Amino acid sequence: MELFYGCQFMLVAHSPIYLANTPVDMRKSIDTLCLFVVDKFDQMPSDGSYYIFCNKAKDKMKVLYWDKDGFALWYKRLEKTKFKLDFGSEETLHISADEFNWLLSGLDYRKQLIRPPQKYDILY
Repeated sequence: MELFYGCQFMLVAHSPIYLANTPVDMRKSIDTLCLFVVDKFDQMPSDGSYYIFCNKAKDKMKVLYWDKDGFALWYKRLEKTKFKLDFGSEETLHISADEFNWLLSGLDYRKQLIRPPQKYDILY
């Protein structure tokens, strides 16, 4: 199994990552966030995807995911800055692992460019 170690926690490569595009109360627990996933994302929370939630002030984030034998909830609180995202008309967004890393790093994940892999021929 290929793993991606770019974040403070381990992301499994090629797992879908969904971002709630509406503010969420950070007092919500795993059970309530699972209900949110079923209702708003129209997904099963134990499907191996990562579900990201942010509060209205954009300084707190929770990530819910199924970790082999139970749910895990990862929480990050920024002290001086805000996450670079805008709550929009769509309820959920599908983002890549790179975009999630950019978001966690304080960058605007929508303005970063993903370069396609380059192929080089080596001539001897």
